[in-house]
Amino acid sequence: MRRIVCVGLFLCFGVFGRAEGQERPLPGEQDPGFTLEQNYPNPFNPETRIPFELYESLFVEEGSATVSIRIYNILQQFVAAPVALGFPGGEGLPMLQLEYTSPGQYEAYWDGRDRTGRQVASGVYFVQMVVNGREPVIRRMFVTK
Repeated sequence: MRRIVCVGLFLCFGVFGRAEGQERPLPGEQDPGFTLEQNYPNPFNPETRIPFELYESLFVEEGSATVSIRIYNILQQFVAAPVALGFPGGEGLPMLQLEYTSPGQYEAYWDGRDRTGRQVASGVYFVQMVVNGREPVIRRMFVTK
């Protein structure tokens, strides 16, 4: 019986506890230098905002941060890239390889459309954030109709 409880706890915290992106590193882990927050509203129809934060430590180590945010469907197919809000280089640029030069809190915006401009179907989607080629952070989003 104890073994079943231990395995259950491992599965809950080992697999699912980090699947949504850990806010801060666990003891002994390297600080990734950024956080991908949960989109809001969630579930949403038809649009959502995706907040993220770039920490000072990221800029001390590397000087700038190259940020990419992508939206994938449940089949892991690339659907769209949200656009940057408040980006120093201009509003509305796709979040693909954008270079940030200072730490802070930022947002991306997704209108719920795919790359061809069609409204996506209801369902589960994933937002993935990669900074300077480091391990991606992924969060789940829900589109409702």
